[in-house]
Amino acid sequence: MLILGEYTFVKKLTKMVEKQVENKQFRHIVRVVNVDIPGNKQIRWALTDIKGVGINFADAICNIAHISRDTKAGNLADKEIEAINTILLNPLKNSIPVWYANRRKDFETGEDKHLVTNTLNFTQENDLKRLKKIKTLRGIRHIHGQPVRGQRTRSNFRRNKGKVVGVKKKSEPKKGDKK
Repeated sequence: MLILGEYTFVKKLTKMVEKQVENKQFRHIVRVVNVDIPGNKQIRWALTDIKGVGINFADAICNIAHISRDTKAGNLADKEIEAINTILLNPLKNSIPVWYANRRKDFETGEDKHLVTNTLNFTQENDLKRLKKIKTLRGIRHIHGQPVRGQRTRSNFRRNKGKVVGVKKKSEPKKGDKK
């Protein structure tokens, strides 16, 4: 005789097995913009595994592609994955607002862009090289390994520089000592 708790457990287990059998097109790894995304995550969180895509940008992509944010990435159809790819490659042309872009008014071209994956890394490295080459203040601070954006240097950024710099008190002469 089954106890009531065991019965509900068995019932839930059979439903889970039926769902897995029912969804034969589930993919454990989904390829979006040349990045492998885990299929067991919700699409809104799975898209954040792509460099250059945050949670708000992922939500915007899901809204434009007419995909529920809560669906698992492995359950997406090929058309939906293709829609996500096209939106990610040209987000500003697919009605995503300009203020979502991570590279507005590009230095070389002057246009607004949103960069993802390796192109983002490449452009960041080139920007740093340019700053170092023309010896701007930011470039010089990058060269020396110092904080670039005005942070204090006395207590932070000392991982390679030794112990924390503090104030030494002068030792007071003891009462019995003459000096």
